[in-house]
Amino acid sequence: MSNDAQPQIEAEANWLGRSFVNPAVDYLLIGGGLSLIVIPAIYFAIQQDSMFGIAALPWFILALNSAHFAASTVRLYTKPGAGEALPFVTLGLPLVMLFVLVIAMLRSESLGRCLQTIYLGWSPYHYAAQAYGLSVMYCYRSGISLALREKRLLWGVAMLPFVDVALTTVSKHVVYWLLPADQLWPVPQWLVLVRATSDVAGWLGLAMVPLAGFWLRYRCGQNIPLISLLVVGVNATWFTAYSLIDGFIWATVFHGIQYLAIVAIFHVRDHCSADAPRKSRIATALRFYAMCVVLGYALFNCLPYGFKAIGFGAAESVLLVAATVNIHHFIVDGYIWKLRPRDANRRIVDAPNCRGIERSASLL
Repeated sequence: MSNDAQPQIEAEANWLGRSFVNPAVDYLLIGGGLSLIVIPAIYFAIQQDSMFGIAALPWFILALNSAHFAASTVRLYTKPGAGEALPFVTLGLPLVMLFVLVIAMLRSESLGRCLQTIYLGWSPYHYAAQAYGLSVMYCYRSGISLALREKRLLWGVAMLPFVDVALTTVSKHVVYWLLPADQLWPVPQWLVLVRATSDVAGWLGLAMVPLAGFWLRYRCGQNIPLISLLVVGVNATWFTAYSLIDGFIWATVFHGIQYLAIVAIFHVRDHCSADAPRKSRIATALRFYAMCVVLGYALFNCLPYGFKAIGFGAAESVLLVAATVNIHHFIVDGYIWKLRPRDANRRIVDAPNCRGIERSASLL
């Protein structure tokens, strides 16, 4: 290879970012690029604006989303050193969440409704936080050190879709829970303003992605990888380009794919040596996914039947179990993706020339 070609190759790699598998896999699965292909194709195929006409969609949600929520628990108990580093999360938190679930089941009209509200409000925040975490992760992995103001910029852009969903939910649902319909007709100006603000936040979140990329590249001198912008832009697309219900469906499906891909990669890196054969790595990933599917089925299918068998209602059993499992997943994620100095995550994410990762930064 000539010396003249080397800078060009390095520039291209810097532009694409340092992949975990290869650019195609990383961009399609972890970056969310697959959704930009699949979703328009499905809408074109069925020629309608709502996803309720697809009978197979619940099966995809079951296969991907149940396994995705179980994956954080499987990762927790298979991650090297997690038991010693996180004794409460591994031993105490499941008991706390089971206690919360039982209390919510006993007071489903009040506490159960609050639990559902927390879960539904936390979900879009979790999606936005994961997009931000993956964006920063690829920066670090590509050897790019982000200053505090640069991370705040990415965080703000990633959070705008959450602001959109939160304001939309308040304007379309929460207000009507609290006030009679006759008091909201005609629609008051403040409620119109809330709805308009939610629309602005959503489209601004999408438009700010390339603008943030230009700012970081040309004003801050940071060659931020394209995948770092893609993952934030895709999350904004799910909640901006589609209706609120469809946005939640697509985020549920492709966020699950995104999460399963990255957590499987980390699991394989932890349990396979650097020179392990490809077959061994694939087998390790498949075993991890199989554990996630089995645990997901037990949590979302078997556990509700257990509550129903002891006398609780079917609807309460399904909805409140799902809410509790989701909240447990959100909490566990806050611990298992920390980048502490001797944490296994740190070894996997760090680039050879990476600098500037805080002592307790969070990946997701």
